[in-house]
Amino acid sequence: MPSADFTRSLQVSRPADECWGVLTDVSQVAGWVSVVGEVRELEHLSSYEVVLHDEFGPFKLNADLAVQVTDIDEGSSIRFVARGADRQVSTNISVDARLSLVPAETGTSIEVDGRWTVLGTVATMGAGTIRKKADSIVEEFFAAASATLNE
Repeated sequence: MPSADFTRSLQVSRPADECWGVLTDVSQVAGWVSVVGEVRELEHLSSYEVVLHDEFGPFKLNADLAVQVTDIDEGSSIRFVARGADRQVSTNISVDARLSLVPAETGTSIEVDGRWTVLGTVATMGAGTIRKKADSIVEEFFAAASATLNE
């Protein structure tokens, strides 16, 4: 069962309230990550449906995820849980993550930590391959966040 904990932080020049507005704009943030396809907001900052599209070796992944915000401290932190499965390849995906904003003298520190898990057919590709893909997704998010919030 490939799974891993992750922790990452980024210092940006904008104040926390501006960061919050950008980072809770789900349609904008979804565009930062290449595997994210359709996003449907069911209830603002509470419930979403997300489709992931990707290729893993011979497998085409089309996973439907239900995303629930489980804890929110307006302007400061948000925790969400995403769970779902691929439509054809019998693979379950889950992510449990928290994003926190910490005001700093010269802007804001964005701190993200969590855990992802992949079970099923795609998991047979090996933990290393899946970990590399997960790392690249986190890197895409942080590269886009840095570019957007350091303008």
